[in-house]
Amino acid sequence: MLCDRTHTSAGSLCFRRRYVNAMTDDPLFDEFELSGHVLDNRVGLAPMTRTSATDAGHATDRMARYYASFARGGFSFLVTEGVHPDATHSQGYLNQPGLATDEQAAAWERVVDAVHEEGSPIFAQLMHAGAQAQGNRYGYDPVAPSPYRPPGEMAELYGGSGAFPEADPLDDEGLDEAREGFVAAAERAVEAGFDGIEVHAANGYLLHEFVDPLVNDRDDEYGGSPANRARFPAEVTAAIDDATPDDFVVGVRASQAAVTDEERVWPDGEATAAALFDALSNAGADYVHVTGGDATAAEVPDTDRTLADLAVEHVDDDVAVIANGRLGDPERARAALADGSDLITLGTGALANHDWPDRVRAGEALDDLDPSVVFEPDASLSDAEVPGDD
Repeated sequence: MLCDRTHTSAGSLCFRRRYVNAMTDDPLFDEFELSGHVLDNRVGLAPMTRTSATDAGHATDRMARYYASFARGGFSFLVTEGVHPDATHSQGYLNQPGLATDEQAAAWERVVDAVHEEGSPIFAQLMHAGAQAQGNRYGYDPVAPSPYRPPGEMAELYGGSGAFPEADPLDDEGLDEAREGFVAAAERAVEAGFDGIEVHAANGYLLHEFVDPLVNDRDDEYGGSPANRARFPAEVTAAIDDATPDDFVVGVRASQAAVTDEERVWPDGEATAAALFDALSNAGADYVHVTGGDATAAEVPDTDRTLADLAVEHVDDDVAVIANGRLGDPERARAALADGSDLITLGTGALANHDWPDRVRAGEALDDLDPSVVFEPDASLSDAEVPGDD
């Protein structure tokens, strides 16, 4: 049943209805129920690394105002930037926020409350950087499924420089610690008031490294076949699902490409996709969030399919599919929904238009992203992106 009150705490099922009639002739503004949470449109905020937390990994008031601005602008759900889940190997960037300690979780409450006051749910993306770590305040070396050095150099935009070191392979004890770190962070997310979490298994970070046959060279039950390579991300997802309340959303992000190799694809394309989406469905995922350079273009080797197409085909009927990648043009966003995705998320389009859904609904023009405002001199939040207190 729908309701008109504003969501104010985790576990509540209703979010503010910004419009009296949420059903329209535009599929972007059809309502959608995500694990009991009624969304008034199909457009969410994609996770984006912004390195704007304190040195200790605490979310700030500026971050609260930044995230709340997207909810105020009509985004029906928000996914945070990648949050490191443990105080050992997982941190990827300096000034990356965490959910590794109770203090870090408490700092997120101001962000969650600000977003809830604007009427949208917010999910914390849990990200273990794996081999792509380029800034760890805890002093730990990067880890990966197998010995691995990411190609290219660290991103200066996010405070890195020079070549990546070779990551150490995870043994059984390391796997247990990583899994437990994800679970503990999800439990802290519940306490902080988040409505769900998103397991980051994309873009070349740790869980994606397990899935990727170009990185994972293990010869145990976590390596080799597509099913084996999907096993650890699925175990993490299942463990989080078991440890959190039934109405707490558990999603997973997936991709072929990596931050350090944007052209990367799985050489056995559909086999890996089918195994991954099947395993995540069985693990209890409420949604899969697939991302790539272009969500509407064929990208899976030896097929004419998008990764979103394969997700729609291989997940269970009760698992939502979220598409991401160059969907800032409303017509492209509608095409992704027409192709079977349930929801879409925006990154670049959202940064340029914090009120993208409200503008599109009203038929107003959209702005192009000005990188000089958003990404110079680095990826931290600029004053132009953070609304004032008034």
